[in-house]
Amino acid sequence: MKVLVIEDEQALRESIVSYLKEEGNLCEVATDYWNGIEKIKLYSYDCILLDLTLPGGDGLKILSEVKKMNKTEGVLIISARQALDDKLNGLEMGADDYLVKPFHLSELKARIMAIVRRKNFSGSNLLSFNEISIDLLAMEVKINENAIVFTKKEYDLLIYFISNQGKVISKNAIAEHLWGDEIDMLDDFDFIYTHIKNLRKKLVEAGAKDYIKSMYGVGYKLERI
Repeated sequence: MKVLVIEDEQALRESIVSYLKEEGNLCEVATDYWNGIEKIKLYSYDCILLDLTLPGGDGLKILSEVKKMNKTEGVLIISARQALDDKLNGLEMGADDYLVKPFHLSELKARIMAIVRRKNFSGSNLLSFNEISIDLLAMEVKINENAIVFTKKEYDLLIYFISNQGKVISKNAIAEHLWGDEIDMLDDFDFIYTHIKNLRKKLVEAGAKDYIKSMYGVGYKLERI
């Protein structure tokens, strides 16, 4: 998953990022209102963790902007505000969940996963695409019931393609999804071709059809055959 953490409290922010990264997730951070708005405008995420009390503005204004931009990211409010009115206000404005500080990081992760499952996979931990089946909790991929080993990037890439099946995905979108902010340090996108080539090779050798198609000059698309 790719998660944006909008939180100004350094210790909590670093704890969240460290925990989620250890679980194999890609994390980006924003420490104030304006940085949060800028990130959301420029990039896409699976889930946004949103503090309400931020330098420069209220987190609820960020939530409002997310909805105005028709962004599809799940939003989990993390706040010390525990009044019922604050919770109801955040949820009524479109947040997917509300978690009161302090909280256990394991609960945070569970709530993020629940949001992503609802948003992208109809609430299920199991993702299927023809002969390909994926256990999202175990991060296990099977082709015709046979387990296949992928690198972390290959696994993330496969999930990304299946989540966007039928859509043409640009190389820039793929790079940004897999590398986040680090995309700015890359000279070219040749590495994308390598990852996609390896992913397709493993899928086909394991008995899957070649679903990933190159759209010349545009990007790639996963389509049913």
